Amino acid sequence: MRSLLSTSFTLLLMVLIFPTMAPGQTEQQSSGYFAMGAMSGEVTADSVLLQTRLAAIPGPETGTDGDVPGKRGQLYFEVSPDRELKEPLTTGRYLAEASSDFIVRAKISGLQPNTRYYYRAVLVDGSGDLQHGKTCQFRTLPPIDSTEPIHFCMGSCMNYHSFMTGKANGGGPVTATDEDKQLGYPAFAAMNALSPDFFIGTGDIVYYDHPAKTAATTLPELRRKWHEQFRFPRLVTFFSNTPAYWSKDDHDFRFNDADLSGRKSPDAATGIDLFREQVPILPADDTTSPTYRTHRVNKYLQLWFVEGRDYRSSNREPDGPDKTIWGEDQLNWLRQTLKQSDARWKIIVTPTPMVGPDRASKKDNHTNPGGFRHEGTAFLNWVQQELDGPVFTFCGDRHWQYHSIHPSGVEEFCCGALNDENSIRGTRPGDKGSTDPDAEIRQPYIYDEPTGGFLHVLVTTRDDGVGELTIEHRNDQGQILNSVVRRTTDQH
Repeated sequence: MRSLLSTSFTLLLMVLIFPTMAPGQTEQQSSGYFAMGAMSGEVTADSVLLQTRLAAIPGPETGTDGDVPGKRGQLYFEVSPDRELKEPLTTGRYLAEASSDFIVRAKISGLQPNTRYYYRAVLVDGSGDLQHGKTCQFRTLPPIDSTEPIHFCMGSCMNYHSFMTGKANGGGPVTATDEDKQLGYPAFAAMNALSPDFFIGTGDIVYYDHPAKTAATTLPELRRKWHEQFRFPRLVTFFSNTPAYWSKDDHDFRFNDADLSGRKSPDAATGIDLFREQVPILPADDTTSPTYRTHRVNKYLQLWFVEGRDYRSSNREPDGPDKTIWGEDQLNWLRQTLKQSDARWKIIVTPTPMVGPDRASKKDNHTNPGGFRHEGTAFLNWVQQELDGPVFTFCGDRHWQYHSIHPSGVEEFCCGALNDENSIRGTRPGDKGSTDPDAEIRQPYIYDEPTGGFLHVLVTTRDDGVGELTIEHRNDQGQILNSVVRRTTDQH
């Protein structure tokens, strides 16, 4: 099947894959395990990042200390459009070692658009024997002028502590069974049944500061939060089938509502570096490129992923024109790329809300008076004045599902929390103590009762050539709670 891969893939693979092992170097070690499976990230029409972590135990159970310890070893990846991985192309060899939390990541370029690829990690033991990991898959994005159907899921706020202990984090239902606590969050089984083209994790993937009495502050403690989360079989299965795009928020950065200031551990630099280490957003050796980026998905859709923690002013500063979540460079980039895009539907994936409403007591996001409302309102007004066509914001952070419409016309869809135990009832327009006491925001949907769940988004083309964008709120069992359809024939 080697001929099914383009010549450019062969050439770029040799250029872009940097083996960590020196020529002739071997790593004497016993067999390790792929306890957390493998995952793909940042898939484009011609590239992808592949990642795995070598573990000392098989999983899914943790060790006696509640962790999944890593193991040093020599690895490489095999990649092919053939499901059986016959005659695959292989990357150079990498060394999984403690300095990178035993994570290995490879960038593969030169792929064909709209093509399903299969891959697996391969462990080379001290005697040269090979141990093959599970065969995983991803599909590259179609060309930018394609009307090929695309669908994806988006989720946020996975609270491991509330899930495992059965202690609700805000009054939501407690539903996790003993079996769930072995397998992981039910939402991942529901999403896997949909076979989405990709997943968006929009922050709070782990909670460093939960539970508060044993909040993670040291590097081993912080890393353990990722290990315990991603060893669940439902997550291993889902991410073996589904590439992902990741954003961080406060809890997987430092702690609740964290900014860059203060000496409280973990410090900001550690939070930034560790997120880059744990999820495939950038190549492993790229420590400088910003994590804000945009991806054109097809003819109709373009996604923007904004960074909400790396550049923000102190939350405590008075709100005004100089206070920012995004920073000048990111804001300029966002405006420029939005204006350059001819995509019918522009979706800004933001870890925190821009429309809400939210609780007025907070000072963490773009909806909050005394927070960053000046920047948020100015940007939404700019969208109304400068851009032609609908712009949506998709957010996490708030633990309830809703669809709201700002007076500027920008529509916001919140995915809520992935697990029931982390869901709450939510804030409505007109609520006292909200960011919208005068009910200026229209809210076509907010769920009736707290539930975990996710967004499911479909971009399709009807037989008559009309494009459709369908946005569904689903609960953690996959049931549709709300559905909104927008068409290319809609006036705007």
